[in-house]
Amino acid sequence: MEDPSDIPCLSQSQQHVLETYSKPAHLHPTLPQYAQIQRAVDSLIQHIPSSGYGIQKTTAHLLGDVVPALNGQALSPNYYGFVTGSVTPAARIADTLVSTYDQNVQVHLPETTIATELEDRALVFLLELLHFNVEAWPGRTFTTGATASNIIGLACGREFIVNNAINRRGKESMSPRTETVGEYGLLAACRAADITDIQVLTTMPHSSLQKASSVVGMGRACFHRVSISESDIAFDLRVLEDRLKRPHTVSIVVISCAEVNTGLFATRSYLEVARLRALCDKYGSWLHVDAAFGLFARMLDDSQEFRNISDGAKGLELADSVAGDAHKLLNVPYDCGFFFSRHAGLAQQVFQNPNAAYLSSGSSRTGMIQSPLNVGLENSRRFRALPVYATLISYGRIGYEDMLQRQIRVARRIAWYIHQHRDFDLLPLSLYDETSINQWIYIIVLFRAKEDALNDTLVSRLNASCKMYVSGTKWENQQACRIAVANWQVDPERDSALVQEVFERVLRDWRHETF
Repeated sequence: MEDPSDIPCLSQSQQHVLETYSKPAHLHPTLPQYAQIQRAVDSLIQHIPSSGYGIQKTTAHLLGDVVPALNGQALSPNYYGFVTGSVTPAARIADTLVSTYDQNVQVHLPETTIATELEDRALVFLLELLHFNVEAWPGRTFTTGATASNIIGLACGREFIVNNAINRRGKESMSPRTETVGEYGLLAACRAADITDIQVLTTMPHSSLQKASSVVGMGRACFHRVSISESDIAFDLRVLEDRLKRPHTVSIVVISCAEVNTGLFATRSYLEVARLRALCDKYGSWLHVDAAFGLFARMLDDSQEFRNISDGAKGLELADSVAGDAHKLLNVPYDCGFFFSRHAGLAQQVFQNPNAAYLSSGSSRTGMIQSPLNVGLENSRRFRALPVYATLISYGRIGYEDMLQRQIRVARRIAWYIHQHRDFDLLPLSLYDETSINQWIYIIVLFRAKEDALNDTLVSRLNASCKMYVSGTKWENQQACRIAVANWQVDPERDSALVQEVFERVLRDWRHETF
């Protein structure tokens, strides 16, 4: 399979990458033209070739046909869809090494590779960056993203609440029980615990939470909203406790740390989380935090500019588990998420590979590091930790604080422009005025056009510019647009000016077409 052309083609590919990154970030289009996509689709090889085209023709096909049809989510600071981060230069260098050395980070083998040691060190760096006590969070692993982390969190929560109920029933009957969900399954464990219902109690859950609940066997219908109102993300503690005290019922409580449409936080102080913690302790419930991008607010200081956002992430150290994304605000390559838990053994109860001697570390130097395949979903794992390690040691705490502050300032400038504009509404309407924009806007800007005819096509019109990209959503049963600022390259003055230019051009074109 080796070919004398391998090295020249690798060099050609690397040269393309270098030329791409030498171009100023704001000049990269956010989207390819539709004609480029269509040409690329037409160029795709229809059937697997018998003898292969060779690496030279393949490289030419990739660079000449496929690459022009890829979007600019990692290249342009004005790609504002889906809370999509980019890749810092340090993470990019590390990711090249990940592919070159292709470690399968599954079993802790400290005498054969540094991979698991480095992975744990990167997780420790994350805990330190986010101001968590490292010793208090011994359960930690990298995942494919917040969805996988939420699956692990709900699986651990399910194990905890059902097993606790089994233990309580055993004590009451003076007959100790040994059933666990991980060993005997959900149905048998619930019968042993005399449980008839499992519920997940939250306010505005992300769709990935309900997906996770379905995967771990609790179902999407087990979710119950316990918010103050349909449009408010804050907990109603009275409603929450009424549900927690239901007989023959066990519960997982989930805090949405930055809601996906608005960026608002379900809790706004340490005291609020402490109250949730007290209720969970009282009723034997698990407290999980879904914090794909909100968790990084813990990096912010308590200055007036960022105090309200910082307060929204305080107290999360009281939770049992936390799910987060690294490929969002940490700006490392897809796919990369992380999971933290204060209960080291629970994940192993759920995810342990039984009767697999060949997957044992077989080492006397294992220390406190668990084999990743026994505390997460995957037995085969990419070396996701290396870009995280590289970017954190390269830019440090101050570098990441500066990055997030710039992202927030871009979002607030855009929000202010939309708020004062006669043709647009900044959402939620009930929240924002001239003062509150600079208190509550995090990295998400939710808005709509006041004219329904424009609002119906606003997303496509903005994106047709290829200068910026936004995603569509719904708010209070109406179409809305969402800007999510997550790229490490953002510049408040430059990017807010570009956004205003695109908005004004869209308005001019729409008026010309309409009137």
